[in-house]
Amino acid sequence: MEEAMDKGGDMASVSDFDPIAGSIPATKVELTVSCRHLLDKDTFSKSDPMCVLYTQGIETKQWREFGRTEVIDNTLNPDFVRKFILDYFFEEKQSLRFDLYDVDSKSPDLSKHDFLGQAFCTLGEIVGSAGSRLEKPLTMGAFMLHSRTGKPMPSVSNGGIPGKKCGIIILSAEELGNCRDVATMQFCANKLDKKDFFGKSDPFMVFYRSNEDGTTIKVEVYDWDRDGSHDFIGEFTTSYRELARGQSQFNVYEVVNPKKKMKKKKYVNSGTVTLLSFTVESEYTFLDYIKGGTQINFTVAIDFTASNGNPSQSTSLHYMNPYQLNAYAMALKAVGEIIQDYDSDKMFPALGFGAKIPPDGHVSHEFPLNGNADNPYCSGIEGILEAYHKSLKTVQLYGPTNFAPVVNHVARYATTEQDGSQYFVLLIITDGVISDMAQTKEAIVNAAKLPMSIIIVGVGQAEFDAMVELDGDDIRISSRGKIAERDIVQFVPFRDYIDRTGNHVLSMARLAKDVLAEIPDQFISYMKGRGIKPNPAPPAYTPTGPTLQTQI
Repeated sequence: MEEAMDKGGDMASVSDFDPIAGSIPATKVELTVSCRHLLDKDTFSKSDPMCVLYTQGIETKQWREFGRTEVIDNTLNPDFVRKFILDYFFEEKQSLRFDLYDVDSKSPDLSKHDFLGQAFCTLGEIVGSAGSRLEKPLTMGAFMLHSRTGKPMPSVSNGGIPGKKCGIIILSAEELGNCRDVATMQFCANKLDKKDFFGKSDPFMVFYRSNEDGTTIKVEVYDWDRDGSHDFIGEFTTSYRELARGQSQFNVYEVVNPKKKMKKKKYVNSGTVTLLSFTVESEYTFLDYIKGGTQINFTVAIDFTASNGNPSQSTSLHYMNPYQLNAYAMALKAVGEIIQDYDSDKMFPALGFGAKIPPDGHVSHEFPLNGNADNPYCSGIEGILEAYHKSLKTVQLYGPTNFAPVVNHVARYATTEQDGSQYFVLLIITDGVISDMAQTKEAIVNAAKLPMSIIIVGVGQAEFDAMVELDGDDIRISSRGKIAERDIVQFVPFRDYIDRTGNHVLSMARLAKDVLAEIPDQFISYMKGRGIKPNPAPPAYTPTGPTLQTQI
């Protein structure tokens, strides 16, 4: 990671990206910016463009300047050399804004330069695009409401026609990887010193890397004791290069105890350790698969049982408040808006359970919110919300609360897509105590073999003990003596995220962060368990057009 930061000349330095406090950077991503067909603002020559990146604070929603590219003289098709390095979090919505300027002087004040257009996106959108390469039209900025008069006005203050197209921006993301290689070694030992009074030693080894040269490895051999007072047997030194030779005469090591060696003249060693095998495998990251084209399919299932209360009354968890989203809609929006960046067609199946549905009023535990059993897909998160609102007017809340049908519904799709090209995430939003615990456990144990994860958000004030059990963080879930091969369920109670100050933006960002944080690891555990490697990324983008570049 340090290496990437040391290329200071060509990088915009990392300022505080304002992730929610306490986040550990998962990955660093390097953004490359190119533009095509920029506006020409100079009379006698072409524009001299520069790109400015802004990041948005999660809580304040204020834009802060993150960094600037170099200025390239006399071109409308710049390929900027300076990169932006950002911390990437799958579980957060990281909003970005790119502003282009024609630089007319040495002044750092942007108002002194001609504005050429801007584009908005999220970091997830760039990463989730084919080959992690996103093209967007540059515009002069949308309208925003004036804080005092409430009248529409351009969001860009220094000229231009709002909404006018001003060329395109091409954004490419590259993960800055540390070493991906994982070495697996097998050793055997001979004639180690006996340290136990009644039996033989129980040896283990501790590996240290030298900080001076970074290549020397010191290995200490101990006899394990239950009380933690492990007995030192001896040590030897080697290097990665020597170990990488594998089994050979060079990889038989004398284990030496320096104190014994000093005391006893005839001391030879305290035994030997021999390397039997050495293998190296590359560890792939979540972004390797996304860049190789793996799609994340998002399905939502909403609880329509009667315990939610009559949707027409303000006490109901399904109450349609004209001024504010209810808990179901807030949870759906918070999680969906992040996951949608990783699904290219943005068409999401949306299901309901626990209601009597038209035309005959039978109880269903997997009905499509849009009323179309043949095509339960909704367009975008807004499409799901619209279908949810409509279905509240056409179905009768009933019961019981059965999860197994919707889990099995998604599992049927996941069963047909086990080649690593698709991964499925099911979001279940529920108010209550589960009625089909045994069937749900069985469904989850079966689903753990498939490319899918399940998020459960509990709304309302019910006891959610059963959901905590399904989560399986402490005890892995089992059914009929079979233990789930992966932990695929993440549960959170919505009430833990209600912000007393009314700041739902921050509280929903926290909720999304907590439920989504485990998805990349669950995703990798499936791919690794099946030996699935990511597809090679599409060829890197090769810019076309003028290549004349002058750095200022």
